Amino acid sequence: MDMPVAFRRSAETNADASCVPAALWAHLRGAALTLLRRAPPADDPSRWVSHRIGARTFRVAQPITFTPYAAARPCSARCRFCSETLRPHDGGRAASALRPQRDYFEALRGALAQLRGLPLSYSLSGLETTDDAAWCRAMLATLDAAARDGVPVAERVLYSNGAGFAQASGEALLDAFATFGLSWVELSRHHPDERANDAIMRFRDGEPIAENVAFERVARELSARQPLRLVCIVQRGGICDARGVEDYIAWARRLGAGTVIFREFSRLGDGYRETGSRRYIDAARVAIDDLIADCAAIPSWSAWTPIAVTDGYYFWNLRMRHPDGIEVVFESSDYTAMHRRHASGDLYKLVFHANGRLCAGWSPDRDVVWSADDA
Repeated sequence: MDMPVAFRRSAETNADASCVPAALWAHLRGAALTLLRRAPPADDPSRWVSHRIGARTFRVAQPITFTPYAAARPCSARCRFCSETLRPHDGGRAASALRPQRDYFEALRGALAQLRGLPLSYSLSGLETTDDAAWCRAMLATLDAAARDGVPVAERVLYSNGAGFAQASGEALLDAFATFGLSWVELSRHHPDERANDAIMRFRDGEPIAENVAFERVARELSARQPLRLVCIVQRGGICDARGVEDYIAWARRLGAGTVIFREFSRLGDGYRETGSRRYIDAARVAIDDLIADCAAIPSWSAWTPIAVTDGYYFWNLRMRHPDGIEVVFESSDYTAMHRRHASGDLYKLVFHANGRLCAGWSPDRDVVWSADDA
C-alpha cells in the first residue's frame, strides 16, 4: 500500500520536488499535497523486511507486488506500443513467448510457499489474464489458497483489456473475480472511439471486446462489482491533448469508473533495440508533463483539485480531482530506473514466469530468486 507523508510544494520551493518535473509545480498553484513514497528510502528500516527464499535471504521493499505472468496464450490484442514486444540489447527470452507446462500450477504453489509470511499484493498482468478462462480461474484459486495458507495479501489488482469478459465464459470469469475479491480493476482502452482505439490496440479477429458496445457492457459489469479504473496510454493518433482528456473523462464517468489514468509510454533509454514497437513509441510519444501543461491552459483547470504525488521505484504520478468528482491520474515511468532497481540485489518486484522461475523482474532468465527446477 502507499505510504503517505504530508508535504507542501509551490512554484517557489520546488527545487527538491523529487519525482515531478519542476515546471509542473506552477500548474498546481502551491497546493498542499500528500507525497506517497512507494520507493522506500534505503535507510528506512520500517520500509524493508528480510525474507528467505530458497537458500538466500533477501531485503524486500515494502510495498511489493507479486505477478503470476499471464502467458497461457498469445494476447487477444496486438497493441502497437506493447512493452512485451520490446527487445533489450542484452538479449534473453521474452516472457511473452513462454507457455505454461503441465506442472505449472504445482510450480506456482511451490513459489507461493516460498513467500509465506512476506507482506505483498497480487498484481495480475502479463499478456491478457482473462484470455484463457480455465487458466485464469485455476490461477485465482491457487492465489486464494496461498493467501489462506500464510501469504499476507494487502491488495488484489487486475490489469486487463477486458477481452475474456466479453466472451461466452465472461459471466463465469466475473463471478470468479468477485469471489477472489479484487481491490480494483484497471481496464485498458485508449480512445472512446471504437475505430481510433482499434487502430492502436488491434484486437484479433473475432474478439467482441473490440466493439464499443461490448466494451462498455463489460466496463459497467465490472464497475458494479468493484472499483473500476480506466487506463489510457496517451499518444499521437489517440488521446493527446486537453480536449481529448476531457472527452475521455466524461466517457469513463458514464461507464462507472471512479478513476481515469493517463499514462505516458514508459521512457526506454538506450536499453532496447530498434524494433517496430520501439519506433512507434518514439514517434507517437506524448510527454505527460506536456499533456498536464495543455490541460492547465483550459479555463476549467482552476476547478481541478490536486490531491497527491506518488514517488514510485520507477514511476511518478500526479493525482487530481476533476470537478465532476472523478479522480484523474497523470503518470510517467522510466524503464532504465526499473531495470537498475531489479538488478540491485534487493527485491522491489516479484514475477512468476511460465518457465517455473520466480524472478525479481520481467525477464524469465534474469534476476532469478527461485526455480521449480531446483526445488
